[in-house]
Amino acid sequence: MIPSKGVTETSLQQAQAGHSPRDRVLDAAYELFSQRGIRGVGVNEVTERAGVATATLYRHFPSKDHLVLAFLEMREQRWTHDLVEAEARKRGSDPEGSLLAIFDVFDEWFRREDFEACSFTNVVLELGSQHPAGDASVEHLHHIRAIVQRFADEAGLRDTESFACSWHILMSGSIVSAAEGDLEAARRGKSMARLLIDAHR
Repeated sequence: MIPSKGVTETSLQQAQAGHSPRDRVLDAAYELFSQRGIRGVGVNEVTERAGVATATLYRHFPSKDHLVLAFLEMREQRWTHDLVEAEARKRGSDPEGSLLAIFDVFDEWFRREDFEACSFTNVVLELGSQHPAGDASVEHLHHIRAIVQRFADEAGLRDTESFACSWHILMSGSIVSAAEGDLEAARRGKSMARLLIDAHR
């Protein structure tokens, strides 16, 4: 699935129905952090969006840092696994096809009005790798490269660790270009990706 669009008041109320206070806080944080970053979002805004008291947030998340770490874990599930990994595997007829399909998924994502770029990279740049959330983001980025390396191993490519690092540069570069307004960034990245696959056969 594609990361969820910004919620309206009605859709927020519908989403909250039947959800635990913890889930409502985390869903609200996900929307706000992914769109606006970490420092630009305060705890009060999260609780207001979630419709809970501040004490309720702190009962489930002892600090804002704990909330950010939970957001990053949710981001990995929703974006890394449910979007990139699952969709690429579904769309590719073989492991090489799955690798290239990553850029097809990106192409659709880049053209969405609510395209929010890479939260993991954003957090590292915003907070630094020494911050607990920055350090966690570095690890989440490593997980993305591990998925790419697994596809490459399945495809029988050589030197797959180096391949995954180079492939991730193409992924990250296309995301930055899309954030700059280049709607063709994923297609450009896919063209370069084919050359990288050929170089590692």
